[in-house]
Amino acid sequence: MNTLLKYTLAAAFGLTLAACGNQGADNAAASGAGAGAAPASGSSAGAEKTEIRFGSTPGDFADMVKEQIQPALEKQGYTVTLTEFPDYVTPNQALDQNAIDINIFQHKPYLDAFKAEHKLDLVEVFQVPTAPLGIYPGKLSKLEDVKNGSTVSIPNDPSNLARALVMMNELGWIKLKDGVDPLKASRADIAENTKNIEFVEMEAANLPRSRQDVDFAIVNGNYAISSGMKLTEALFQEPSFAYVNWSAVRSADKDAKWVKDVEAAYNSDEFKAYAHKRFAGYKYPASWGEGAAAGAKAEASAAASAAK
Repeated sequence: MNTLLKYTLAAAFGLTLAACGNQGADNAAASGAGAGAAPASGSSAGAEKTEIRFGSTPGDFADMVKEQIQPALEKQGYTVTLTEFPDYVTPNQALDQNAIDINIFQHKPYLDAFKAEHKLDLVEVFQVPTAPLGIYPGKLSKLEDVKNGSTVSIPNDPSNLARALVMMNELGWIKLKDGVDPLKASRADIAENTKNIEFVEMEAANLPRSRQDVDFAIVNGNYAISSGMKLTEALFQEPSFAYVNWSAVRSADKDAKWVKDVEAAYNSDEFKAYAHKRFAGYKYPASWGEGAAAGAKAEASAAASAAK
């Protein structure tokens, strides 16, 4: 284990399941030291494993473990611990170095990029409910009210800006060039600004406050929640499941019985009922087969507005 991670983990030793939480991670850009992991307890693989060490960021993903997953797994005889990391770097390092067994905080594009850059042998297992990027009303209250020259505030970081552009492409407000990678789209990839949208780029954290100054605001789910907005207020949410967050484990553990038990807990009827009540407006895992109808309805509405 490298010196930085040893220090990081020791600094927050004891942040196990009694710890508290925050919103999940959409912007995969943080760096530096994080809070620590629970002490290692031997091999993480095998059917005989009785302790499962979770790692997450504070907030919704940690709350899911504490409020629902921990009790479900403890009924099966497991001991569950949770470490909450304040950044998006340490959880993958801790997982790679066997300080935790599973982490839940990141979408697949981030995981893929991170493990490629750092040469980590990690793999995604299952998705979890995630606060999505959404278009929220500003001066205008309905998608159908979009007009020529409407102002739209969007995130200025490349990853979330790409997501915003793809959403507007779905709505018919802009047209992206054929063959553009939706995960890397930029304003240079706009083939046609159908509605002559005026883009107002800013830091993602400032987007909720921009609503009074623009016609529409495209806001990350975590910042919407932290500013007191309700996800159900969104006029449109990104239809793609690419940014729904995943669990990750070491590749050697992906077929272990304990991993299958964790996955079953997250896909149980009990957890689904809890998520629908506790995390209304979230994007649910693609495997649940939900959200398609709502997305189709929104897209139909968008097509109607684009035709005006």
